[in-house]
Amino acid sequence: MGSSHHLLVFLMFLHYAVGFTYNCVKILPDSSSSIVVEVGKNFTATCHLLEGCAYTSDDIEWRLGNLSIAKQSYHRINETAVSVTINISSDMSDWLKCTAPKESLSYKPRSIYGIFLRAGYPPLKPKNLSCIAVQEDKDISPNLNCSWDPGSRNPLIDTTYTVYANVPGTVLTHKADCKQHLARFCVVNLETFPIHMVLKVWVEVKNALGSERSELQSDSSYFAKPNPPLNVQVLTEDKFPTSLVVTWKHPIDRTILKLSYAIRYRKVTSNVWIEVPESFTRGYIESFRLQSLEPYTQYVVQMRCIGESNSSYWSNWSPSVTERTTEAKPASAPDLWRIIRPTSNSRNVTLIWKAPVKANGKIRFYNLSINQNNEKFESHNITADNLSQMYSMELPAGKMASIEITAYNSAGESPKATLSIPRSDKELPGVKDMSWSVRDEKLQVKWTAVLPLPHPLKLSEYLLEWVKIPQSVHQKELPAGWQRVPKNVTVTTLNAGLEKFKRYNISVYPIYKYQPGHVWHFQPGRPVTRPAYVQQGPPKEGPTVTVTKSKKNSAELTWEETPLDSHQGFIIHYTIFYAIGNTKQWKSETVGPNVHSYVLTDLASETDYVVYVMASTEAGSVKGTDCTFKTMKYGDGEVEVIVVVVCLSFLFLTVFIIMICLRKREVIKKLLWPQVPDPSDSSIAHWSPDFPIKADLPKEDVSVVEVDVFDGKSLCEEDKGVLPLKKDKYLSEEHSSGIGGSSCMSSPRHSVSDSDEGDSGQTTSSTVQYSTVLGSGYKGQTPSHQPPAFARSESTQPLLDCEEHPDHLNESQSRSSYFRRGRELEPGVLAPECDGGSLTFCPVQEEEPSPVAEEPPASALCYMPQKSGYRPQ
Repeated sequence: MGSSHHLLVFLMFLHYAVGFTYNCVKILPDSSSSIVVEVGKNFTATCHLLEGCAYTSDDIEWRLGNLSIAKQSYHRINETAVSVTINISSDMSDWLKCTAPKESLSYKPRSIYGIFLRAGYPPLKPKNLSCIAVQEDKDISPNLNCSWDPGSRNPLIDTTYTVYANVPGTVLTHKADCKQHLARFCVVNLETFPIHMVLKVWVEVKNALGSERSELQSDSSYFAKPNPPLNVQVLTEDKFPTSLVVTWKHPIDRTILKLSYAIRYRKVTSNVWIEVPESFTRGYIESFRLQSLEPYTQYVVQMRCIGESNSSYWSNWSPSVTERTTEAKPASAPDLWRIIRPTSNSRNVTLIWKAPVKANGKIRFYNLSINQNNEKFESHNITADNLSQMYSMELPAGKMASIEITAYNSAGESPKATLSIPRSDKELPGVKDMSWSVRDEKLQVKWTAVLPLPHPLKLSEYLLEWVKIPQSVHQKELPAGWQRVPKNVTVTTLNAGLEKFKRYNISVYPIYKYQPGHVWHFQPGRPVTRPAYVQQGPPKEGPTVTVTKSKKNSAELTWEETPLDSHQGFIIHYTIFYAIGNTKQWKSETVGPNVHSYVLTDLASETDYVVYVMASTEAGSVKGTDCTFKTMKYGDGEVEVIVVVVCLSFLFLTVFIIMICLRKREVIKKLLWPQVPDPSDSSIAHWSPDFPIKADLPKEDVSVVEVDVFDGKSLCEEDKGVLPLKKDKYLSEEHSSGIGGSSCMSSPRHSVSDSDEGDSGQTTSSTVQYSTVLGSGYKGQTPSHQPPAFARSESTQPLLDCEEHPDHLNESQSRSSYFRRGRELEPGVLAPECDGGSLTFCPVQEEEPSPVAEEPPASALCYMPQKSGYRPQ
């Protein structure tokens, strides 16, 4: 306990014991310092009233700290003494006080007395006492390091630990005081370590409640701990590939400490140590041969030492020394396998192999022999390369091959590995009911054996093959992995680091063996393959959907399967989500994993839709890209129906119109083509007696109609001179250009020349010239003294029959028809009209012919249309 604490206790004691001028109480037992009491035991104290005190025992009160002790713990001894008994607990380190008088007797001076109680435990006996003297240089150190277990209980009071050591029979005892609270170790200096002598060591622990002691006595070598062996080396021997020689040096002279050694070793690839029995290394030796090791294997070797007689402390292990055994011939054959990919008319065979399990050295090269149908023999020396141990060849489907491979290292060759590849139609039976499951993140494969076996085949083993899909493009990576299991095993776990979220094709092959001669041949049976995942996840990407056909109320969707490498699991179904573009009220349809097209039905016409496809595995789902489309306004056949209806309606209407036209053709004909009188039936052509009709009248392009106005009696001399003119004179270009300018409803055209030379009826143009005589004085009208005007017009109509055929002229004389103007010429109008006014065709009324030829109207026009179908322009 610190000095400050003791001072505080002493001051408090003075305060309670002598701090008052009048104090008539005292507690027994009494102490000028604290009283140590043991936890768990009862403590009794008595309060005495001094002589002359005015109080009685009834006035005494006990307190522990600030708490009053119950009256049941009081014991009244007499009128002047009262005792109290309390059970000590670990938290009762406090003042026990006796006070008087009572609170009601305040007129009397107050008396108080107290003692300080300190609770604690007696010390425990130290356990597991041990002392070590380590080697320093070539001797044992005199410092003895002792340690022990003080126990887990805190004594709560001051406790001291002291270590003693001496050689029995001597007076000198070495001592070391341990200053720590609850000390666990201490170092005692022996000045000189006693060699080959008995040494006694003990530790003593004390406190106010008691003391305990623990001791140790043995030969001094028992306490000595040597250093590890020195200069440890591991040596190899060329002719001994299964052994290593270990050498070392003694760490201390045998006169001081005689040692025994221990050796342990392990493979570099292992954590399990193998120890050489101590009986093999007992004695004063400095070398040892490790035997029954594996050739061409790295080993780690360590050593330690201990005193031979009654020693208890091994030295530390020496630093590790690593060495490799020398090479030996391979003890096992290479692991040969093949991968067959059928082609159009052949087979592509890839031979793959692993180095021998017991290679016993570094494989330098492989010798590969191929025999096809005993016809073609190939031998290849292939340099060993752990990244590309494969060979490709073409094997026709109808041929078999026998493969042999041997591995070579610097010490020799390995046993042969053989493999037979039969013809395509000679495959041996495979296993049945193959399945797989995942256990502890590894694939467990199960299958059923084939029974009975075909004679003379025997089942040798099973081979499990796994191929990652899609295969790696790395050229030097083996395309497959495989492992072999015994023939009596039908459930196994693949010992391969399969990648998560990658698909593998797992195949099981039964391997048969047969012995046609002295050598066993091995041939695999037909494989059974299943796809598998060691762990599935949601797909990396969703499918891209396209709309291949959109109709009025449906749409056909298609989507491509995403790359197999992005599946990350088995696709269990596709879910199609679609909604109207502006509503986003999604509807869904679910289809199987092998479906890649679907037709959405019950869609609204002429509406925009959004659609996407979600791919799902057991571990999750992922959506694809959105696609928008619009349904059509009309469905299939609706447009065709409309077109057919319209066409039929038009056809019916056309037929109806045609029928109406046929029934009303005469009316329509009169409306569209009014009947024009035939000028050939008119008598105007032979009206004038001065110009008789000639029977041999030639055909001319222009017909001249001569009209005798007023029977020729009233004509002026100029007019009479004009009338006898030849009609060819009127057809001249000069005279034609002077007649009135232009004709009604026709444009001026060139005249047609006369036909006196016999070319009558032949025209150089389609234009036909016509003439008319305008006169006055018709039917009693007073004629003017102006000469009659001669006008002509142009028409595209052909000549009249009377002109083309003059012999029919007499027949036409019996018919008379002419056109009459709608109004008669008024006086004063004729001259201007004859001077150059345009002619106008006017409708006329046909009059009945009279037996006596009448004079034609003054403004009559001899117009010659086509014989039939004339249509006025």
